[in-house]
Amino acid sequence: MSNGIKRRGLLLVLSSPSGAGKSTLSRNLLENDDNISMSVSMTTRAPRSAEVDGKDYHFATQAEFDELVNDDGFLEHATVFENSYGTPAAPVEAALRDGKDVLFDIDWQGTQQLNQRIGSDLVRVFILPPSKSELLNRLKTRAQDSDEVVAKRMTKANSEISHWAEYDYVIINDDLESAKVELSNILKAERMKRARQTGLADFVSDLTKD
Repeated sequence: MSNGIKRRGLLLVLSSPSGAGKSTLSRNLLENDDNISMSVSMTTRAPRSAEVDGKDYHFATQAEFDELVNDDGFLEHATVFENSYGTPAAPVEAALRDGKDVLFDIDWQGTQQLNQRIGSDLVRVFILPPSKSELLNRLKTRAQDSDEVVAKRMTKANSEISHWAEYDYVIINDDLESAKVELSNILKAERMKRARQTGLADFVSDLTKD
């Protein structure tokens, strides 16, 4: 911290339906804040051509993944389309102890698992589009998906949005620059919470000595 008082790190979770701007907000935060890093998940799927082990994912065999599951070594994990994904606990817990923050780009199910495992360190932010028509427009203008895929994403969005009330903060992303500021302000305020400033007790003790 700027005042030199030691603090515990936090886990910042961003969730949203596809097209609401979560990835853009995540990327901006990582580029402009040196004290937060992206959580690197473990997966059993094969790496794609440009992916780097340890940076994009920790690539593992199914046996290695299952062993970590059995050892309670994940903060959250799931199987999607026959591939397993999970967040290894050890590096995240080490970052928290060192006062470093970790960013998660996960859905509501992963967020629930994190909350059960490490709730007091969790800050949950849900990103909403300004309207259904704008969400549809954003998905179409990305020009990456077919009309069929866009329709499926819109259907899935209704289910995802229904979990908004499980989050600590909600940002309506009708203006990207405003949303960036709002997310930054949330992070600043959460870092200042008394419970996270683990060095405050010693600081106040020194301050009040005769």
